[in-house]
This record gives sequence, structure tokens and C-alpha cells, in this order.
Amino acid sequence: MARTNAFEGLAQMSAEASAVTRPVRDQVSDEEWAIRVDLAAAYRLVAHFGWDDLIFTHLSARVPGPDHHFLLNPLNLMFDEITASSLVKVDIEGKPVMPTPYATNPAGFVIHSALHMNRPDAHAVMHLHTSYGQAVSAHVDGLLPLTQTAMAIRDDIAFHDFEGIAVNLDERERLVADMGDKHSMLLRNHGTLAVGETVGEAFLRLYFFERACEAQVLALTAGAGNINKPKQGVPEITSEQGRAGVKAIANGFAWPALLRKAYRLDPGFAD
Repeated sequence: MARTNAFEGLAQMSAEASAVTRPVRDQVSDEEWAIRVDLAAAYRLVAHFGWDDLIFTHLSARVPGPDHHFLLNPLNLMFDEITASSLVKVDIEGKPVMPTPYATNPAGFVIHSALHMNRPDAHAVMHLHTSYGQAVSAHVDGLLPLTQTAMAIRDDIAFHDFEGIAVNLDERERLVADMGDKHSMLLRNHGTLAVGETVGEAFLRLYFFERACEAQVLALTAGAGNINKPKQGVPEITSEQGRAGVKAIANGFAWPALLRKAYRLDPGFAD
């Protein structure tokens, strides 16, 4: 009996090793692979725009199906190294659900899992620690209506107070409550976050958010007394205009163009 068990154990180890070396493309559905390619492209574009923070922060995406599985970056890879195959499929606790040679950071998935599990439209969740995003997150008024971009997105931004590094699972309830039906969030004293029904939607919202934060920090270097404020009612009009076209612009125009850029930068992300 002992010999049989030993052989069974060796067989299992061999099968697991084979699964790791077997191409990921052959282990997943066409739908999942397409999302893997999009998410890997998003990681490369974040690195290209200088928004990455070494190996920290995450961009995640929901895998189609009933299992509540998500794609997450390996902890030990820089964003400009991530490929469609290296993305790790995890459960709601951030633990791998298929063989992988890569380590993950379950603690870093607290924010993402909260929104994935409680917002049906949050198929993609992206969170950054840029200098400009953190600076605005520390400003008492958050994002100010100083530019067209800021005015277009400002009314769709939620706020969540800093509670320390996001390792406490109890924080997920408060994150969801604070997010409400908004699509972007200013994590106080922490950074920026955006969600979308597609990777493209989340990325475009994050792009607008980061651009608005950068412009605000630069504008305020002139001093608050030298800022030109928009006329009364203009921020509200701009906000309505901004909400109207995000989905169509992201999915039909901006993301396809960004995907082409990712291929030009390095087509290896799609491997």
C-alpha cells in the first residue's frame, strides 16, 4: 500500500509539473485568453506611461464563468515583463487556482476582490500609486474642477479613507459602500482606482484620472490665487458630457488604438 501511495504521489507531481510547462494558451478558453491579452497590454501601457510602482499595485480582470476567478499579476514581475501567459488566475482571496510558477500577493488583492465580487460591472479593476495620484489623494478637496478632464470625471469619483495597508478583509465592506455606483475612486493618502466592464473602459477612466491629477498638481504650483476658475454651471455641464461617451470611446476607439500601441512597443506581451 505504501508503494502504491508513493507512486500515486509521484504521478500527481508529474501531472502538476506537466501542467506548469504546458502552454497556458492551451489550458484556457478563447474568451479568457482574449482578456489575458488585453490585461497584459494594460500592464505594459501602465509601464510605458510611467505609472508603475516597481512590482506593486495591481490591474485585475474577471475570468468569464461562474467560478469567481480573476487574473492578477505575478508578484515578482515588473509591469513591462508581464505577458498574457504569466498572469495568474486566482480566487477571491488571491490564491492561484491553476498551476503556475509565479508567486502572487493575496494581501494586495483585498481592494480588487471587494469590487469584483460586489460590482457586477467591475470586470476590470485598476489601482495605481503614482506621485500625482497620491498627491491629489492627500489634498483636502481631492480632485478640483481645474481642467476639462477633471470636470468631465469629477462627479464619477468616490472617496475611501486610508486605513493602513489593505490587508484587512473587513475593509472590503467599507470599500464597496464608499464606491457605491461610481466608476473611479480616490483612495485617500494612497492613490487612484478605476473600474470598467472591459479592460479598455477601466484603462481609459484611469488615464483621464491620472491626467487630471497631474494637471492639478502642476497648476497649483502657481499658487491657489493664480488659478482661473470655470464659470458657474460649467463643471456640471462638462460632467454630463463626460459620462455620456466613455463606453463608446473606450471600446470602439481608444482601446483598439492603445492595443495597437502595445503591439508596437513589444508584441511579446501577447505570448
